[in-house]
Amino acid sequence: MVEDNSTFASEFFLLGLTSQEDLQVICFVLFLAIYVVSLVGNLGVITLIRIDSCLHTPMYFFLSHLSLLDACYSSTIIPQALLNFLVKRKAISFTRCAAQLFSFATCATAECYVLAAMAYDRYVAICNPLLYPVVMSRQLCIRMLVGAYLAGVLSSAIHTVSIFHLPFCHSRRINHFFCDGPPLLALSCSDAWLSGVVVSAVVGFNVLSTTVFILVSYWLVLSAVLQIHSIAGRHRAFSTCASHLVSVTLYYGSSLLMYMRPSSTATLDHDKVVSVLYAVVVPMLNPLIYSLRNAEMKKAIRKAQGRLLSFLVPSRRKTN
Repeated sequence: MVEDNSTFASEFFLLGLTSQEDLQVICFVLFLAIYVVSLVGNLGVITLIRIDSCLHTPMYFFLSHLSLLDACYSSTIIPQALLNFLVKRKAISFTRCAAQLFSFATCATAECYVLAAMAYDRYVAICNPLLYPVVMSRQLCIRMLVGAYLAGVLSSAIHTVSIFHLPFCHSRRINHFFCDGPPLLALSCSDAWLSGVVVSAVVGFNVLSTTVFILVSYWLVLSAVLQIHSIAGRHRAFSTCASHLVSVTLYYGSSLLMYMRPSSTATLDHDKVVSVLYAVVVPMLNPLIYSLRNAEMKKAIRKAQGRLLSFLVPSRRKTN
């Protein structure tokens, strides 16, 4: 692998998760299975919400876009990782690396704000149920969603420019399986302190602001639920939030573990393992969480299965 000493990097080399060939085959099979399940699950959720009129509510409107972001998340990272598991020269061009980082950061940031919007939806539904249709109007939902995507694009642009304006004049080897911020900053031959501060500030603002918003929303939800005297009423109120809480815990837990920890404990090998959790595994789990723990989604799945069977059975009879 030849590397020049020019300040402009025409390409990088991804070291991946492991250099052992037998483990790369295992990783390929595992990542491929996760990618298929993630795509089928997330696109299935989007389709189900689209075709079932009972799911045309603000909560499922946001859930469909959460699934879209998860599908984009997976498609930004996993195909390149699958290719690198099969080839010896794990090269990625400067432009593709920047595009991957930009797409990944956009989806990650937008997902933070979509999860926050879903928390606000649960707050309004439980604390102000009579005003819910008025407060959570379609116009407000669209504005919140557009705001989430704009925040994603703006934050990602700052994130990407802060890193890729740096000179890379030594090693081109990225100690990661995709183009992420910390391993790229580690390659710069100039003082990357300011860029690191900017990236940390942008990520920190997005994660912490949405975390605080979600915590405040659920604190108000908890206060309202505790005022319900019947146990059945409390259980019903909490059950509407269960799937979202699990999804938030997984996503923010892994994100905080990755970005909001002391630099003295940071290692790139550790970051790779954590990245697999929040960038590969969590997008696969979200549709499973909302499908298995949500009564309305289960009902919609059964209805879709019934429609499919009613479509297939007559066609079989005709062929006989």
